Amino acid sequence: MATLESLYSYLTPRDREIIELSGYGARMGFGARPALVIVDATYGFCGDRREPIADSVRRWPNSCGEASWDAIDRIRELLAAFRAQRRPVIYTRGAYRDDKWDMGSWLWKHARSRPQEAPQLRSARHHDEIVEEIAPQPADLVIGKQKPSAFFSTPLQSYLTLLGADSLVVAGGSTSGCVRATVVDGFSANYRIVVAADACFDRLQSSHAMSLLDMHAKYADVLDTAAILEHFGGQASTGV
Repeated sequence: MATLESLYSYLTPRDREIIELSGYGARMGFGARPALVIVDATYGFCGDRREPIADSVRRWPNSCGEASWDAIDRIRELLAAFRAQRRPVIYTRGAYRDDKWDMGSWLWKHARSRPQEAPQLRSARHHDEIVEEIAPQPADLVIGKQKPSAFFSTPLQSYLTLLGADSLVVAGGSTSGCVRATVVDGFSANYRIVVAADACFDRLQSSHAMSLLDMHAKYADVLDTAAILEHFGGQASTGV
């Protein structure tokens, strides 16, 4: 479980002292009308089954392995709570042409996304399909995106305006990539943000930990799913 206390084990004594002295990491608190944003919990980032990450990455180059499936269990809990209270749920997923031309700069940095180097998958699952265990329901919103942030060149912010949302609870992957980019852009748009630490996943444990620490210091409150559910357990339905 990715508690803040466990994340601090990645810090040197010097860095711990600076965090205490700097004043960063203050609690921003929950908003009154939150939306749950689940970032890229797709087969491409999770693989099509729970297995060691080294095995999964051989077939699914972007997979985060077992960590993603551990997070999916927590995402299911968040989904149940938000749906029970009729709060908005928004998913993101990749949306590219079959020939991958519109992946653009992704192809410069990730060799195995290039068509000539991509593995030949033997799976009935599409890499941009949201994992069945947490599949969207008819009332949920699904946004296709092509870059890390869920806000970049998508209708997300206009949907949040339409919903009257003042805050976000963010989960999904990868923690250091699309989750972090979404959180920074949401913060820049003046949303209160809570990141569900144990409902996020990444390929590298160090990147996961340090990104959570950075987000908690500057852009969001990083909490475990249990603490988020405890807060919303006593909250009335927004009727959204």
